[in-house]
Amino acid sequence: MHRLRLPRWAIERGRRLNAFAGLSSRTALVNIDMQSAFVAEGEVFGNHHARDIVPNVNALARAMRAIGAPVIWTRQTYAIEGPGAEPGWRYDLSDPQVARATAALTEGSPGHALYPAMEVAPQDVVLDKHRFGAFSCPVRRLPETLERLGAEMIVISGTLTNVCCESTAREAYMAGFKVIVVSDATAAVTEAEQNAALMNLRLNFADVKRTREVIALIRGAQLSS
Repeated sequence: MHRLRLPRWAIERGRRLNAFAGLSSRTALVNIDMQSAFVAEGEVFGNHHARDIVPNVNALARAMRAIGAPVIWTRQTYAIEGPGAEPGWRYDLSDPQVARATAALTEGSPGHALYPAMEVAPQDVVLDKHRFGAFSCPVRRLPETLERLGAEMIVISGTLTNVCCESTAREAYMAGFKVIVVSDATAAVTEAEQNAALMNLRLNFADVKRTREVIALIRGAQLSS
């Protein structure tokens, strides 16, 4: 598990923009890219920090379902054609490592699937995305889903903190959503990347809380409903 090193000054300054003492009655959990490609040992992006957060992500999902709040899972998806296709300049498929990575994230591959240890319920929503930010591509799919579910606040967990989680949090904030990022239910590759991303998010785009704090807020929402 990453060691959180969020400076006190960053926490205090961030409270001027984003400090949520409770959950909105219209909150959704958005779990970013907990796919085998990013989590499983031996996979192309397999990361032990991502495996470490599996219990916390599942605990958040269970707690949200218990109060009837929606749970959404995203899957990073590589496409070679169609509206979600990557620009040709972005990835050099002649590089064996790049070819392996794009293959792992192609729909239908074992790496593209959600990691088997993730507790995905039948009522959960699973969305494929083609860019780091879940609001970007397919355009409007996530925001329209959130609007349909009546969400005005989102809780973000998953991986990678400094890539897809941060991109999605920024997009959500700019779209008018209240955002909480869960520090010990998100994972990067290194401690430096994890803490840098969380600090920037706390300063500008989101509240940052631990799993136990968010679950306490969920239980409080349940008691007050």
